[in-house]
Amino acid sequence: DEEVSSDSETESPLLGRRRREAAAAEEEVDETPQEKKLRLAKQYLEELRQLEEQEELEPADLIGDRLKEDVLEQKGRLQRLVAKDVRPPDPARIRVLRGHQLPVTCLVISPDDKFIFSASKDGSLIKCKWEVDSGKRLCMVPGGKKGTEERHLGHASHVLCMAISSDGKYLATGDRNKLIMIWDAATCKRLHIFTGHRDAVSGLSFRKGTHQLYSASHDRCVKVWDVAENAYVETLFGHQDVITGLDSLSRECCVTAGGRDGTVRLWKIPEESQLVFSGHQGSIDCIQLINEEHMVSGADDGSLALWGLTKKKPLALARQAHGEQDAQGLQQPYWISAVAALRNSDLLATGSHSGSVKLWKCGEGFRKLEHLLDIPLVGFVNSLKFSAAGDFLVAGIGQEHRLGRWWRIKEAKNSICIIPLKQKTTASSPESPGSS
Repeated sequence: DEEVSSDSETESPLLGRRRREAAAAEEEVDETPQEKKLRLAKQYLEELRQLEEQEELEPADLIGDRLKEDVLEQKGRLQRLVAKDVRPPDPARIRVLRGHQLPVTCLVISPDDKFIFSASKDGSLIKCKWEVDSGKRLCMVPGGKKGTEERHLGHASHVLCMAISSDGKYLATGDRNKLIMIWDAATCKRLHIFTGHRDAVSGLSFRKGTHQLYSASHDRCVKVWDVAENAYVETLFGHQDVITGLDSLSRECCVTAGGRDGTVRLWKIPEESQLVFSGHQGSIDCIQLINEEHMVSGADDGSLALWGLTKKKPLALARQAHGEQDAQGLQQPYWISAVAALRNSDLLATGSHSGSVKLWKCGEGFRKLEHLLDIPLVGFVNSLKFSAAGDFLVAGIGQEHRLGRWWRIKEAKNSICIIPLKQKTTASSPESPGSS
């Protein structure tokens, strides 16, 4: 169990990168760029052939389909049209899992859709290996009391965010006490502690297909870590207020929500540059990528925004997406506290404390947001995640908002809700190019 710090920022980013580049150069000194491309292409085709043997398909069919799908995904044009087939779930089939004493703040689903990991303001981490089919709790790391960080295995403050690597090997959790903890997802054994953020860690995401971890904090910066090497890489600055959320896919970049600075940002890691997007009127509290070219964000002004990464203003904006509430005689919009996107599809979900989770369809080349249906849920929806297959949606519910204690809904249960998504057809939905 090692601790890695990013405090020595004057030398670590540059030296770390130069060492890695030098090591890579030494390994590939006899390999030309063309030879490297050829080697990687052969390696990729061999992986596809191995997959073909498992899938029992004709090699040409499998390889052709996979190559086509990968190209569309990289261009942000792979879009499974599933929203039209979703039907309201039977309330009796929504499974409620208890275990956390305080509000659930974040959750992730394992890449194979078999397990759910959740965390809470009580500092506890539950590997629900909440097993999705049985609801069986397989592992729990209890939260510790404030001041016990040195000797306690888990977190001793509110856990605000978590992420799981795309191979299901590593789990990362971030807390209000500035710490990032890295866990073996299979055993819930803590492997490393990353330090260096100067305020609460509020966003985490693994780059797809790698063990590169991005972290965001209320200290307004984004940090990059190499989890497999147990190493800090670099720090990026730009936001003018606390960062409230972060997401990434397979490209070497990430997107962040900048709270009250009113901006969403795309960080290009190799170039150490950023693109700035604006369109919300209030504090931007949550963000997720839909594909490599589109993203969705929610704010406390009640608005839901759909973005293209080549446009600085939203492609579509749903104002007061969850309606209004009477707050001390004033009509105020319900805050959007969580957003989720079924990757590479046209289906979105939003959460608030309005009494329901809402499902949305991205229409007309991601230039329209259409409300589909409401799923009744009482409490603050602090986290939402679709399963990879899209057959269920998981919500993390709390009596309080993830980042504060402005209100309390006493009748709410601090819990995980597994919502089955009924579809008209069991056949897989067609994949078609969408406008970028």
